[in-house]
Amino acid sequence: MAKGRPREFDAEQALSAALGVFWAKGYEGATMADLSAATGLKPGSIYGAFGSKAGLFGQVVDHYARTVFAYGPKALEAGSVREVVRRWLEGAVEATTGADTPAGCLMVHGALATGDAASEAKAEVCTRRTAGEVMLTERFADARRSGDLPGTVEPRDAARYVLALTEGIAVQAAYGASRADLERLAELALVRLPWERETA
Repeated sequence: MAKGRPREFDAEQALSAALGVFWAKGYEGATMADLSAATGLKPGSIYGAFGSKAGLFGQVVDHYARTVFAYGPKALEAGSVREVVRRWLEGAVEATTGADTPAGCLMVHGALATGDAASEAKAEVCTRRTAGEVMLTERFADARRSGDLPGTVEPRDAARYVLALTEGIAVQAAYGASRADLERLAELALVRLPWERETA
C-alpha cells in the first residue's frame, strides 16, 4: 500500500508558535507536549520536520534573529556610534517588553540553560551572540577609522559593553521591569557613553 503524503504545514507559523513556548519556558522547560500543542503538529511530525527538539530550537533561534532581533542590523545603519547604541538599546527594550510576547529574551534564557540535554541549545545561542558581537565590532571598527570612535577604544570592548547593557535589559525585563523602567535605564546609559569621557 502506498504511503500517504506527509501533511504540509506552514513552517514559519510553526516556528512562531514554537518560539512562544521556548521563550516562555526556556529550552529545558519546554516539553514535546507543549511544542505539539502550540504548533498543532504531532511529535512525530516535529521530529520528521526538524530532526529533534534541539533541531527545532536551532530553527527557532534563526526565526528569532530574522524577526525579533531585526532591530540589531537596522541599528547598525545609523550614521553615528551614539545613534547606533541608542537604536540598539531602544530595540532591546521594545523586544523584551512586548505586549504579545514573554518578558525577557530568548537568547539570554537559552544561554542560561544548564543541563547536559541543553548543551546544543546553549551552543546555538552562544553562536548567535558571537555573531551579534562581530556585527557590532565591525561597525565600531568602521567608526574608529572614521574618527567617530576614539582611537584608544577597542571596537570589540565597545561591542561587548553594548551587549552587556542589552543583556542586562533582558534580565531586568524577565524580573518584571516595565518598558518605562527600561526606557529610563537606556536613557541613563546614553547620558554619556564611556568612550565619550575621553574626548570631554
